[in-house]
Amino acid sequence: MSDSSTTQEVAVRRSWFRDGCDYCTSSAHTSWVIFKTCVEERLVYRGDFFFSTFIRFLPIITQIFLWHKVYAIGTSDQIGSLNGYSYEDMVAYYLLAMVARAFSSMPGLASGIGNDIRDGSIKKYVIQPIDLLGYLFWHRIAHKLVYYLIATIPFAIVFYVCRSFFPHPPSLEVWIAFGLSLGLGFLVGFLLEALIGLIGFWFLEVSSLLFIYMMFNYFLSGHMIPLDWLPGALFAWIEYLPFKYLAYFPAAIFLGKIPPENLWMEIGVECVWVVVLLIANRVVLRRGLRRYGAFGG
Repeated sequence: MSDSSTTQEVAVRRSWFRDGCDYCTSSAHTSWVIFKTCVEERLVYRGDFFFSTFIRFLPIITQIFLWHKVYAIGTSDQIGSLNGYSYEDMVAYYLLAMVARAFSSMPGLASGIGNDIRDGSIKKYVIQPIDLLGYLFWHRIAHKLVYYLIATIPFAIVFYVCRSFFPHPPSLEVWIAFGLSLGLGFLVGFLLEALIGLIGFWFLEVSSLLFIYMMFNYFLSGHMIPLDWLPGALFAWIEYLPFKYLAYFPAAIFLGKIPPENLWMEIGVECVWVVVLLIANRVVLRRGLRRYGAFGG
């Protein structure tokens, strides 16, 4: 190879590297601007946001009293264990499931995407250099960050009051797996709801689909009852679905319900679900935009 060819090849590689760096810098700057703007947006109506956040903790109290009655605590008919869960285990499970749901729930995401498609607002993502899924992702990150900052105090109070319901502190490995499961649960929840919203390219009204999804989600995620209360055959089928990672899986990790030899394999399966759902979202978005006709303002 001649010296001129070598020099030209080096120049081309440098150009690709420089273009790649410029693209990454531009993308990072755009993501930061979106994130900062969304945080400021969430803080505009601070009083309403603070009040609604605290109101969401009222059902926790009712659930604790509900399970108190179910186990007949303090009576002659007191139940020691139900399906391997004592009353203390059940309260601990519910509180941990609430923490997991605080990460994985995406209120308004699917319906917002469906509304943008129906009224034509989604065309702003087509004519501007902003990725729809990327924008919605950073918007949710900002929303969750503000929510966590506010909810930390009531969560800390509830967990302190109910500290006797929890077993001995878990090991460092369990803490790491628990934290990873919460982060991955956020991604699974985001991608599932975004996928429901993107179906709006084919069905302009997704509210019925969203209602069905939320109904199955409430049951199959373990938010209603622990999934291992279900019959073995049914639980085996549910384990193949991504819903358990939204509530049951993080709580089961913390309470030691996941065998140590299966823990990291389950985390790996959750990572696979994140990749599969991301690819599905990208495919549906690309095909939806191909057939999209903009209407409205």
